[in-house]
Amino acid sequence: MHRLALTAVALVPLLAHAEPTPLQRATAARLTAEKSAACVAAQPFYWELGNATQPLAGGKAGDNAPDRGTEMAIASASKWLYGAFVAERRQGQLTAEDVKFLHFQSGYTYYHVCRRDQSVAACQDSLINGRGRKNPATENRFDYNGGHMQQHAVLMGLGSFGPDGLALAVKQALAPALGFDWQLSYSQAMPAGGGVTSAAEYSRFLRGLLDGRLQLSRLLGTQAVCTNPQTCPNEAVKTPIPSTESWHYSIGHWVEDDPNVGDGAFSSPGAFGFYPWVSADKRFYGIVAREQRNGLLGGDTSEKPAAASVACGREIRAAWMDGEPRR
Repeated sequence: MHRLALTAVALVPLLAHAEPTPLQRATAARLTAEKSAACVAAQPFYWELGNATQPLAGGKAGDNAPDRGTEMAIASASKWLYGAFVAERRQGQLTAEDVKFLHFQSGYTYYHVCRRDQSVAACQDSLINGRGRKNPATENRFDYNGGHMQQHAVLMGLGSFGPDGLALAVKQALAPALGFDWQLSYSQAMPAGGGVTSAAEYSRFLRGLLDGRLQLSRLLGTQAVCTNPQTCPNEAVKTPIPSTESWHYSIGHWVEDDPNVGDGAFSSPGAFGFYPWVSADKRFYGIVAREQRNGLLGGDTSEKPAAASVACGREIRAAWMDGEPRR
């Protein structure tokens, strides 16, 4: 009897951590997207979760929410696509210079914005962007700025390209992995922030990361650098992440590894609220898709659209992983 009792007790934690069923995962994610406080604050949006082969759950949350095929400006979610473009062009073998640029440590941090009619190089060389000069004070330190990718694109031979040419170059590099009908455009010739696409098309990119078709899939999270000036002032200058959290930055994407609230997911949230991610175990992907311009100019980073989408998406991800809805 004593031995049987011990065996029964030992089984309890195993049963408690049983893998949720697909229905439990989908129901928990849907309830969280529709009803949790963090997600109600981010509505309206479209959400989706899937694996390497297909979408597994998704839907609209909130009134007048976009759908899976709604095209929208994805802002900094463009950075992940550019990182993948470079990895494809380099056949997975990034140079030390590539890594420095894609870690935002190159020093090209005078950049602000491009006009719609400018080429990649004309934008970088414009007066508002510091004539394409390097800032020695930020070199070799993380500084979240589009100038790193703008200058790197010039070095990659994309300088003469406007928005359409930039889109064609990125699509040609990724199409062998994602399909030649994969859709992406740019509102401005900004590799770091000008992308326009839909959740349906971005999900194809995320599945390409999960199934290994993209070179970047083997580089997720590699050589990640510290980004919070409050925790590593000698290594970081500026981050869009609330100062209460410390994430790392890898090849054109974030690693959500804050020691208190992070789960190690890889992601690339955009300023308007488009939030794509891949789980730390590379089994699942997710998207919170919306375009919200209100609140961009506020001083509180935690209240901006990107932060709201991250807070919601993090809860949807957690609900999916353990099958328990968040409130």
